[in-house]
Order: sequence, then C-alpha cells, then structure tokens
Amino acid sequence: MRILETRLHADPSRVVLRPFHLGWQSTTAQGGRALRLVEDVAALSERAASAEYRRVLADFEERHWQTEAMFDQRYREVEDVLRLDPARFSRSRKRLIGAYFCHEYTYAAAALMNPSIVPHPDQSGMGEGACRFVMSLRAVGEGHISSIAFREGIAECDGSFALWPQSSFATAVELDNADLACVDCAVSVHRHEDSSLSNTVIFPITEQQKGGLEDLRLVRFRHDDGSHEWIGTYTAYSGSSIRSELLRTTDFKRFELEPILGSAGRNKGMALFPQRVGGQYLMLGRQDGKNLYLLRSDHIGRWDEEGELLLEPKYPWEFIQIGNCGSPVLTEAGWLMITHGVGAMRKYALGAALLDRDDPSRVLGRTREPILTAVDADRSGYVPNVVYTCGVMPVGERLLVPYGISDSAVGFATCSIADLLALMV
Repeated sequence: MRILETRLHADPSRVVLRPFHLGWQSTTAQGGRALRLVEDVAALSERAASAEYRRVLADFEERHWQTEAMFDQRYREVEDVLRLDPARFSRSRKRLIGAYFCHEYTYAAAALMNPSIVPHPDQSGMGEGACRFVMSLRAVGEGHISSIAFREGIAECDGSFALWPQSSFATAVELDNADLACVDCAVSVHRHEDSSLSNTVIFPITEQQKGGLEDLRLVRFRHDDGSHEWIGTYTAYSGSSIRSELLRTTDFKRFELEPILGSAGRNKGMALFPQRVGGQYLMLGRQDGKNLYLLRSDHIGRWDEEGELLLEPKYPWEFIQIGNCGSPVLTEAGWLMITHGVGAMRKYALGAALLDRDDPSRVLGRTREPILTAVDADRSGYVPNVVYTCGVMPVGERLLVPYGISDSAVGFATCSIADLLALMV
C-alpha cells in the first residue's frame, strides 16, 4: 500500500449559515421567546434597525453565499410560524429579523474523517484510464454533530489524483417538504442549483438523525436494467439510539434519505453490494458487534434477516472485532472486500478478503497481516491509533483508498489489485 501525500484536515473556517431550530424558540400562551425577540426588533426605530442591519451585513455578507436571500427565507419561515403581519416591517427590518433567527455553524471544526469514494455520474471529457469521482466525508462540528460533506476530483490509473477546489463558503441542502421531517419519514432534499457538490453539506434533519449522520458508505449500484443509482448506507444517531438508513441519488443534486426497515436496520456499518447477486440484494454487516455477516433481501429498503456468518476474527490484529470498510469491489477473481480489524489497545487496521463471485458466502481468501495501519504521526488524533475507510474505488488495475486517520483527518493510499490479491491466504 503506497501512502500519498495529500491530507484533509478539520477546518474551523468553513462555515454554513443555518437557522436556529424553532423548537428552541417555541411559542407559549404568552407568545414565547421567539415572539418577544421579534417584538424587540420591531421596537427599534427605523434608523436604528437599518444601522443594526448594516452592521450584520458588514460582519457576515462576505462569509456566505446569497446571505440576504437566506435572511429573506428565514424571515418568511418565522413569519409563517409566528403568524406575523408582513405589512408591519420594512424589507431591511424583515432581513434583520431573519438574521436573528440564523447562526453560523462550523460543520468541520472538530474532525473530518471516514470517507467513501465512487465514480462521478459525469464522466465526460475524461482521458484514457482517468475517472472523475465523488468522495463523501464525515464532518464533525460543534456539539460533536456529524454531517455529510463531499469533494469531487479526478483519479488517474497510476494511483495519482487531484481534488477540485472548494469555495470559501458552503451551503446546506434544503428540504423539499418541511412537513416530512418526522422520525420514521423518508425525506427528500436538494442542493441549491447554483452550488457545487464540493460546497454542499447534508445536515441531520429528522429526530432520529439529530445526533448526527455517521459513516456514509457510498456505492454506484447497477440495477438489472443497466441503469445506475448512487446509494449509501449511514448511521442515523438520535443522541440515544442508532438506526441504519439509506441515501439515494441519481445525480447528486437531489437526495432521498430513508430508514432501513426490518430488524437488521438497528445495527451500524451496513454496506450494500453494487449489484444484485442471484436475484437478491446483498449487504455486509456486523450484526453482533464482533463478526462480519452476509445479509440478503428481496427489497433494497427492508432487511429482516440477521444474515449468515461470513468472517470471524482470526488473526491477533482483529481479535476484538472485524467489520467491512464499505461495499465490495467486483474483480475477475471475485468480490474484493476491504475489512477493518481491532486489536490490542483498540488499534484499528485495514485488511482484505476475497469472496466468490457467484456465491459471496464463500470466502476464498483473506490477508494474514494488515494492509494499512496507523504509524508515526497518524497514530495521534481525536481517537488515536485508528485507520478506517467507508469505501474504495478501482481505477484501472489499482485501488484508490481514502481513509480516516485517528478520527481527525483524511489520508489517501493506493495499491495494485493484483498485489493485494497475492497477499491472501
């Protein structure tokens, strides 16, 4: 495994403009804190209100994209909830009210980790052997809330790659229908039409997700008719309970977020195979917290079975637990699966296993030693001694492997598929 030089780190300068949750400003019989805040703004003279709004713009206009449009939108939401009379306020006062109901959030201030990577829907203009890609990242911000961020780039068959630049601002996806953000609902969101994917963040939306969206494992899924859909499994954390959910998109402009139904959905770390095998959908999962299982279903959104045991810890570096590191990759030799193992002192390392192409319950081989482990400076971080990935991508005869470093940063490695298969016993 060849380690590449690029590193991505937490960045407190990357902020998004977000609304305060209206639950914090809930109304009461006396009008509530939200209404009192509006009345305080309403009590300002027009001159004072205009001066205060100019100060807000001077502080924040250049730090965000379409700042005043966001203030307008937020005012309209507050107006609707509090049943305000719009005729009472001038345009600048409405925007000032909207500003009081917004805040900056540093979505990646604490950590950037646990990436997955897939071919981009748009491969136009690519040279021979090159692949445009989408990489998802787990971004951790204030309050240790996890969200989903993205980077785009181009990978070459020699193992090199380049990331597209990000702008100085980011934007959050928007709900298509705010009435659907309940605990068990599937919700549809979209990125702003003028925002790039590399500057887009998906924040928790439903009550089940409010503690964070964790460890998205993306895969380009090929349906039986030859069409493709990009599907990711992630953990929705409520603050007290977890549930696996699906992210689905065909273009990375609109996304469906939906719960995984059935008993298997209560576990973490599920990873979907990139196509049906034997007429069924297949999923990898660690159903008992220690071993790796193969699950089967006739419906992509429902997983009732606990699955069949696929791999148990065998070598010392994985004695505590073994799990998947994203969806398997189909090679001429079979399904190549990147695994993680946890050994002494809770040190995480990456390994690999090979499954039969037609019957993935048959394990053809596995690596005796780790293929990637934390060494030197990579051992230090929020959770030390950890390397972890949520998905790799083949580019020609090589794998591009983005990986989390001690739950703090993201690194990249590359290896020959043939060399990796040769390590298996």
